[in-house]
Amino acid sequence: MTGQTQFAGVWCPSITPMDQDGNIDLNGLSQHLQRLTEAKIDVILLMGSIGEFASFTLDERLLLIREARAMSSLKMVANVSSTCIHDVLQMAQEAYRTGYDAVMVLPPYYYGQTPKQLLSYFRQVGQKLSGKWFAYNFPPRTGSDLTPDLVAQLASEFPNFAGIKDTVDCQSHTRRMIEATQAVRDDFAVLSGYDEYFIPNLLAGGAGIISGLNNVMPELFVSAREAFKAGDLAALRDIQQKIGVYMSIYAIGEDFVTTIKTVVSRKFGYCSGVSRNAGGELNEHDCRTIDEVFGR
Repeated sequence: MTGQTQFAGVWCPSITPMDQDGNIDLNGLSQHLQRLTEAKIDVILLMGSIGEFASFTLDERLLLIREARAMSSLKMVANVSSTCIHDVLQMAQEAYRTGYDAVMVLPPYYYGQTPKQLLSYFRQVGQKLSGKWFAYNFPPRTGSDLTPDLVAQLASEFPNFAGIKDTVDCQSHTRRMIEATQAVRDDFAVLSGYDEYFIPNLLAGGAGIISGLNNVMPELFVSAREAFKAGDLAALRDIQQKIGVYMSIYAIGEDFVTTIKTVVSRKFGYCSGVSRNAGGELNEHDCRTIDEVFGR
C-alpha cells in the first residue's frame, strides 16, 4: 500500500439515504456514516455515483456537504462534479470551508472530450481549487478516458492533485496509472473503482479501493487492508474469493444503487431502499436472493 499518501486504504462511496418520498434522510445518513466510522475504514466519499450526486439539485448538494461533515471523524472527500464549472467551484469552496480533506471532480460529461480538452479542463480546475482534489475516471459514464500519461502530467503540475479514482474494469489500465504517476510523485493515490480490484491494486503498488460493497460489509475490506499489511497471503486469497461472491450485488435487479440501498435497509434497518433511479425497486425474488447472499 502506498505509504506516502494520507488517502490510502479503504474508501466507501456512501449511499445517500432517502425517505419513502425520495427526500434526503439526514438521520439515516448520520447512522450510516457512524457505522462506517465504527468499522474503521479510512475515507468516506460523499455523493459519489452510488451517492446519486447527479440526481440532486445544487441546493441539495450544498446541504449534504454542510451537514455530513460533522457526522464522522474520518477523512471525508466530497464529489463536486458537475457539467457547470461554476457549480463545481461553489461546492468545492463549501467543502473546504466545512472541513473536507479533499474534493473529487469528474471530467465534463455529455460532450465528448479530447485529451487536449481534458488537460485544459483539469488545468483550469486545478488553478482555481484551494485545497486537495481528486480526479474521477469513469469512461462509460463520461465518454472519455483520463489516460495514465495525462494524469501523470497533471500530477507533476499540481501538488494539490492528490489522486484518482480509476473506475475502469481493466486492472492493466490502473496498473499503468500507478506506474506513470509514481514516476513523478510518490504521494499520489491511485484508487481502484471496482471492488474486486482492491487486492490487485495493493499488489501493484496502488493506494486502495473506493468500493460500493463497503456500504454493506466494510469490515471485509478492512480485514483485507490488515492482512495485506501483515503479509497474510492465505487470508488475502480467502477475502478475494468472498469479494468475488459478493460482486453479485451489481447484477441483481435493474439498478445497482437501489440494490445496494435495499441490502443496507434489510440488514441494518436505519434507511429505506429508495433511490431516485426510476424502476429500480427489487421484486420478491430479488429480495430473497440478497437475503441469501448477504444475510439479514
